[in-house]
Amino acid sequence: MRTLESIQEEIKNIDNLTNSFSKEKEVKHLPKILDDNEYIKYLTRGLMDDNRYYLIVCTQKRIIFLSCGLFVGLFQSEILLERINSISYKTGAMFASLEICHGVSKISIKNSINELAKPFVDAVNLAIKELKNTETSEPKASVNQDDTIAKLEKLAALKEKGILTEEEFAQQKAKILAE
Repeated sequence: MRTLESIQEEIKNIDNLTNSFSKEKEVKHLPKILDDNEYIKYLTRGLMDDNRYYLIVCTQKRIIFLSCGLFVGLFQSEILLERINSISYKTGAMFASLEICHGVSKISIKNSINELAKPFVDAVNLAIKELKNTETSEPKASVNQDDTIAKLEKLAALKEKGILTEEEFAQQKAKILAE
């Protein structure tokens, strides 16, 4: 499990993060919420429809919404990045608003910090793009591996039939494995 100190240090090292989010009361819950291999890409804060202020955390997997109430404890919800259709922001004189569309629903966030709106939206869009790239690259690796195995099997069959010598087989095998 990740430690609070490592998460606080991770937050301090995020580029362009002007606020001291590492001291937010919701951050102390992140060690129990984040997976061991999950890291924070960006965060912001805003007022949501239930009139609570939430710490909004973007990771490479999801957006997490956390709010610590005075008497009630922790309110937590999340959206997986793969379910997000779009995210947008609008800056105002003092505060920004964010809108996250997922499926047929949308989440509206008001009173967010103007300077953090664009970097947060950019971080979410980048995380979605990276997630899609890893999803599309995994099947290709599987196809390439299957293709390599098929080539090696054909090569072995040619050797067994006496069409290839041991030396020719070794040379061709090395070429296939180097691809």
